[in-house]
Amino acid sequence: MPTPSMEDYIEQIYNLIETKGYARVSDIAEALIVHPSSVTKMVQKLDKDEYLNYEKYRGFILTSKGKKIGERLVFRHELLEDFLEIIGVDNDKIYEDVEGIEHHLSWNSIDRIGDLVQYFKEDKNRIDDLKKIKANDER
Repeated sequence: MPTPSMEDYIEQIYNLIETKGYARVSDIAEALIVHPSSVTKMVQKLDKDEYLNYEKYRGFILTSKGKKIGERLVFRHELLEDFLEIIGVDNDKIYEDVEGIEHHLSWNSIDRIGDLVQYFKEDKNRIDDLKKIKANDER
């Protein structure tokens, strides 16, 4: 099982490959606000743990294991963003809050949050009712 730090890298690599078709050390370093040497060390570790295949000076690609984890991590991130939006967290706080909590929840908790998000999305009136509760609390 990857560590939270490894998860951040896998998620970022997955996102870059999905959007740009490739992921470079410099892109990852910029996105995660770390030094390129840190990215290289982590890429080597991810290669050793079979999350990606790395060839020095040639780049890397996610293995099927890495891609599967990447998909799940992106799903988790997007789900938590949806959840926080539904419960009325201010938009400018959502990304930072997701980054703060995503590694601290079990997959069982993530699945239950997924059930709750689905419940609210199935009937817009439920979201409206929740907004009314929030509005009453803010009075």
